[in-house]
Order: sequence, then C-alpha cells, then structure tokens
Amino acid sequence: MTDDLTYFEDLEVGSTARFGSYAVTREEVIDFATKYDPQPFHLSDEAAATTHFGRLSASGWHTCAMVMRMLVDNITERRQAGLGSPGLDELRWLKPVYPGDTLRVETELLTKKQSQSRPDMGSFQSAVRVFNQNDVLVCTMKSIGLIRVRGG
Repeated sequence: MTDDLTYFEDLEVGSTARFGSYAVTREEVIDFATKYDPQPFHLSDEAAATTHFGRLSASGWHTCAMVMRMLVDNITERRQAGLGSPGLDELRWLKPVYPGDTLRVETELLTKKQSQSRPDMGSFQSAVRVFNQNDVLVCTMKSIGLIRVRGG
C-alpha cells in the first residue's frame, strides 16, 4: 500500500493554495454570538443598525471558526500528516462578515523548519487570507502548523 500522506518534506516554501466555500447564515451568526460573543451587533438587526457595521455581523471569532473549518477540510482532503498547531500570529479582522456572505481561503507557505529537539516533526508558517464572495479581503493571519517528518 502506498503512503499518500503529505509530510514535512513535501511542503514547498512559496506554494499557494485556494480552497473552501463557507456560506454565512443569519442563524449561525446569532447562534455563535449567543454562545460566545453576545455583543448586540452580533445578535440584533436593530442594535447593529446603530453601529458602524450597519447591520447584523458575524463575530470575528466566528469568522475564525469558519476559516478553521475550511482549513481542516483542506488538510483532510490533502491527507496532510498534521500534528496540530501551537498557535497563530497577526490575526486581523479587516472587514465585517455578514449573513449571506460566502467565504473562501488563500494560503501561502512562508517558512518551514525541522525540529532539532524532535526530529520526527517540523513546523511551518503560512499566510492565511480570507475573502468574501466579492473578493474583498475580510481577515488575515499567520498560522503555525506542526507536521510529521516522513519516516520519523
């Protein structure tokens, strides 16, 4: 049987990927906000109308959760030998995300490094850019991933 996983050695600095399609629904925006970020502009059209959002908007943390779903779906589809993540850097919410938007992701592999203390694993950093259906950039971050080294 052939090992068709993507390992550290297979990652190419500078490579890019475009993937995902996540439809933002009103029900999900309100449900997420009710549970995790119950600010009025995430819960009510009337309250949101009095803010710079102008209408009901998704929590930035909800945006991150939707992005995470698309990232994991992509990793699963590509069969990456992933080992999780120690975090992310430089998270920015640039534009509001509204019900009715459809989000997608673009990534660029910035760096990769094999661990000296754990030679069976490596890490990599990717620029993550999130766009809505109008190709408006709504969110950016740098993600850090951990991945197995082949044969490690």
